[in-house]
Amino acid sequence: MGADESPFRERGPIDDTLAETVLTHGEVEILGRMPWSSNATFLVDVSHDNQLLQGIYKPFQGEQPLWDFPSGLYKREVAAYELSKGLGWRLIPPTVLREGPIGIGSLQLFVPCDYEEHYFHFLEDPSHHEALQQFCAFDIVANSTDRKGGHILRDNQHHLWGIDNGLTFHAEFKLRTVVWDWAGEPLPEALQSSVQEFLERPLPVALVELLNALEIDALKTRARALVREGHFPTDPTGRRYPWPLV
Repeated sequence: MGADESPFRERGPIDDTLAETVLTHGEVEILGRMPWSSNATFLVDVSHDNQLLQGIYKPFQGEQPLWDFPSGLYKREVAAYELSKGLGWRLIPPTVLREGPIGIGSLQLFVPCDYEEHYFHFLEDPSHHEALQQFCAFDIVANSTDRKGGHILRDNQHHLWGIDNGLTFHAEFKLRTVVWDWAGEPLPEALQSSVQEFLERPLPVALVELLNALEIDALKTRARALVREGHFPTDPTGRRYPWPLV
């Protein structure tokens, strides 16, 4: 690879189920470490059955201990995908739990995108508002603690994806997100129905296996509160923002 050659490859759209299959069963080759990550985060090639995808591999062994979060953030990356699926929203790239070259961890489909773009750019485009409102509701239900603007990406099909979901699902309310632009407004009926239907079904088995009982109970409590209130949440403290914002 030349000095100026990017390791990131473009790709066309891929079905989520196929992506899960390749990520779960494929052979993983580490290409390099992603910059600006506090935990070990690797760009990888994943090959399976004549399919070649790029992924983001976050091994448990590369996690830095946190005083305010249990270890095993990789499980929360996978749980975020399972929650997104359970709600019927394609917000989180396909993410699986598996053994990799450095042990157990999460493996997420890589999103080719322009990394100079972020939430505050997408907010200016009304065509993205439905997805961004889903992110607002998702962050409440998942208890996202670090939803920076740069953690929402736009792929080359103009679909929005949320990455870096390890700081989620804490049993204590720790919400910190940049998505407050609809605070106090009524929830759209479709969004409210999605959360209500999620509550009425048994939780996805994979989600239950990834979180403990207190975290599951807190997740349900947050989802019920969102439906009961019928409005996007507000932040009366003005402090529920991550830092830096992007």
